[in-house]
Amino acid sequence: MLLNANIALSSSAALLVPYSSWHVPRYHEWMKDPDIQEATASEPLTIEEEYSMQRSWRQDADKLTFIVCRAITTGDEGDIPSQRKLQAESDSPANMVGDINLFLRIDDGDEGDSPPQIVGEVELMIAEKVNQRRGFGRAALLMFMRYIVERQGSILEEFVAGGSVDVETVRKLRSGVDADLEFECLSVKIGSGNGKSLALFESTGFEKCAEEPNFFGEFELRRRDLSLGGVDGALERAGVKGFMALPYERTE
Repeated sequence: MLLNANIALSSSAALLVPYSSWHVPRYHEWMKDPDIQEATASEPLTIEEEYSMQRSWRQDADKLTFIVCRAITTGDEGDIPSQRKLQAESDSPANMVGDINLFLRIDDGDEGDSPPQIVGEVELMIAEKVNQRRGFGRAALLMFMRYIVERQGSILEEFVAGGSVDVETVRKLRSGVDADLEFECLSVKIGSGNGKSLALFESTGFEKCAEEPNFFGEFELRRRDLSLGGVDGALERAGVKGFMALPYERTE
């Protein structure tokens, strides 16, 4: 998605930056790990294919992604003003810890005969075990949701203008009392054996759609409360302070 090409999201707990070409080599190394491939249901790609995938995530109107990095800090506890300026090394390979993605789709029922709704499917990865269980995943998820809620209109306008949603579906989406486009919900699909991820998403307001996993051994969880107040409250409870958007001036 082009919307976030020049925006980074900063807080006391993490830094989110647009997925750019200079991130690809480190990302490619992560994706060689069989455990990560299994957890993300991914096939190994060549480095050339990885660069192509990066361009797709940057340009396609149905995809929104950030690379998750360590927070910008000066080492002083609670030093929120230190978040205000990106340095060249802020998103260096040494500071990268994972990624978070949103895939937008139209849900019109199993038979295609229900009123269309827009669902945003979230994918989150903290790649290496050394960086897991350190709060990066929770911070990234909440910051990502904060950005999505605040920029919902712009995100969805780029989505429907991108050519993958047919004109009749767009007409139906706009046919309500309020013509502004809105998400029906955010969704995530997690393998039934991934207790840590299930606990993370449930603790941030996502609820299981069914008590048993589906045919693929996954639970789908959805969050329907996409109010700004709800997300800000979750950020506060998690101790994620100083959330702000910063200009990201590096170019492809």
